[in-house]
Amino acid sequence: MSRQASRLPTSASLLFLVFLVSGFSGLIYQSIWSHYLRLFLGHAAHGQTVVLVVFVGGMALGSLLVGQRAEKLARPLVAYAAVEAAIGLFALGFHDLYVALTEWTFTALMPAVCDAEGLCVVQWAMAVALILPQSILLGATFPLMAAGVLRIAPETPGSHISVLYFVNSFGAVLGVLCSGFVLIPALGLPGTQLVAGVGNFAVAAGAWLIGRGGRHDVLRLDAADDAPAEAGALAREQRMLLLIAGLTGLSSFIYEIAWVRLLGMVLGASTQAFEVMLAAFILGLALGGLLVARRVDAVRDTLRLLAIVQLAMGSLAALTIAEGNLAFDWNQWVVDALGRTEAAATAYSLTSTAIAMAMMLPTTLCAGMTLPLITYRLLRLRSGERAIGAVYGVNTLGGIAGVLLAVHLLLPLLDIDGALLVAASIDVGLGLWLLLRRAHLDRPARALAVVAGLLLLAAIGGLRVDPVRAASGVYSGRGARVPAAADITYARDGKTATIHVIRYPGEQVAIATNGKSDGAISLAEGAPPRKDESTMSLLGALPLLLRPEAETMALIGWGTGLSTATALASPHLERVDTIEIEPAMVEGARVFMPMTAAAYEDPRSHVVYDDAKSYFARSHRRYDLIVAEPSNPWISGVASLFSREFYATLRRYLTDDGVLVQWVQTYDCSLEVAASILAAVRESFPRFELYEATSGDLLIVAPRDPAAGLDLA
Repeated sequence: MSRQASRLPTSASLLFLVFLVSGFSGLIYQSIWSHYLRLFLGHAAHGQTVVLVVFVGGMALGSLLVGQRAEKLARPLVAYAAVEAAIGLFALGFHDLYVALTEWTFTALMPAVCDAEGLCVVQWAMAVALILPQSILLGATFPLMAAGVLRIAPETPGSHISVLYFVNSFGAVLGVLCSGFVLIPALGLPGTQLVAGVGNFAVAAGAWLIGRGGRHDVLRLDAADDAPAEAGALAREQRMLLLIAGLTGLSSFIYEIAWVRLLGMVLGASTQAFEVMLAAFILGLALGGLLVARRVDAVRDTLRLLAIVQLAMGSLAALTIAEGNLAFDWNQWVVDALGRTEAAATAYSLTSTAIAMAMMLPTTLCAGMTLPLITYRLLRLRSGERAIGAVYGVNTLGGIAGVLLAVHLLLPLLDIDGALLVAASIDVGLGLWLLLRRAHLDRPARALAVVAGLLLLAAIGGLRVDPVRAASGVYSGRGARVPAAADITYARDGKTATIHVIRYPGEQVAIATNGKSDGAISLAEGAPPRKDESTMSLLGALPLLLRPEAETMALIGWGTGLSTATALASPHLERVDTIEIEPAMVEGARVFMPMTAAAYEDPRSHVVYDDAKSYFARSHRRYDLIVAEPSNPWISGVASLFSREFYATLRRYLTDDGVLVQWVQTYDCSLEVAASILAAVRESFPRFELYEATSGDLLIVAPRDPAAGLDLA
């Protein structure tokens, strides 16, 4: 078969457009499902992991299953159209299914079969049931579309595969930005999902119209000139390439998780900031596919180019630790120039995107080249169309391993910089392995291998995320560094957040989550209380002034531990459960002892490391008092603690004369957001009162029974 480029048929060009829309809808689903399942599973580490693992694992399974059977399909585009239509049907019914299934799970299933503490397998099973079928279908789309395009246009298959990676990923970039900044704010989750479903139906119609025509032969390529002649050697190279696809997927997901954590401390942990980071990551992958598309079919030595790409990727990834430190300074300049005003929000989003791209793009460009190169090489090793699904599936399986490894091992044990360096070592190691397998190593390749190795060693020896910058909260206008007179006495990357304890002159001590202060206390003897102390003390005392005979209390969020310690001063309380998702927060807050000693030492005090909704559903307990002191409502993962669903849950687990007290930080919070919180409260608590603890801090007091009194004792 000729490898010379020819004019691309119109039908194949239209398929690229179809696949762009498919990518747009696919990332909308990932974004929406993350929102839905965080409401269901919470923002605890295992909840985040389930969302990613089920989504990515389902796509891997779909790709592998379909890839093995692609050559047996006479019209893969017709099968592709059916898959897209099925995804659209799931989208139409997802919201109603979610509401019914999660309500039954919380109210009936979990109380019956789950223990009060620890993991609840049935909750995970419900999450899997909600998104696994659609994820499998999404994974099937790439091998089916690739098979359809390559049969219509068999010339330059490497270029076509690369362009497919590009258009699908670029559509995903548009999807994540559009859903986060336009569709979800305007239409909500159900409306946004409907838009994505309509996109799937349009894609299905286009693919069916193109694919229902005449049949095309299955793609068969001549073996590459340097392909092993012996069957055993051929099989070994095929397995090696699939292993590389899996390992590069593993390293890429470690990069993504570590970068998101690091950039969260630079740009802020808002939902919009997360969308910007995800878009920047996917854009790099897309552009990498486009960059390699121009030369993949013409390159004489695919393995050598793949080795160079792996070396470059690992080296550039290691350098992102230094870039991350610089990003704090870049963002300080932006914040100082723009100010933190609502009018500057759009400009800040654009500069945030630029900062995220500057850090991620060089590495992700390389990552975007790897799969087209591996796929093309396998096609030239006579692996057939099944190579497309195999590479995509194995790569996503590697991604699952990367998620689990990063969240549950690398970040807690080695911190952000250690996680990045482990992943960079994998990529550099793969590049060196590929080069060392060659009989003759040319001078440029030798030079690059030496440079990559030295850069990696230098990074391991000297590059670390600067805690003075990481704890600064630069996105809130405080500057890119903690003041020189302050000491960082605790710094730990937990599974869900990075926690710092900062001691300022005069024994003023603050605990921060991803750079954002979650409470500050003056530990100097005789010093007047800080603003946060007044609010946190009032949170612990106010509900007991309203219900002095209360016997049980639940507090959501540990913070400094002061609210829990204050509540335990009541002689009537028999049990106080404090629910916190990040163990490092509780560990770091020990600095506030002995002021908060009761929270740690009183036998009535119980710390639960879990999401609040999940714990309430499993605990079989109703509380006289529930106090919620989450971080700011604009923070990703915390916003669900101000939702209608959350307040309905809290009402369910209050006793008949129980009272809810909610802390709402109104600083850095628009009037619309504050109004939406009060509207959400009113749906479950028709009567409530507002207390101004300090300027910028409101306490919502809401009895379960609207006729109950709220007189202070």
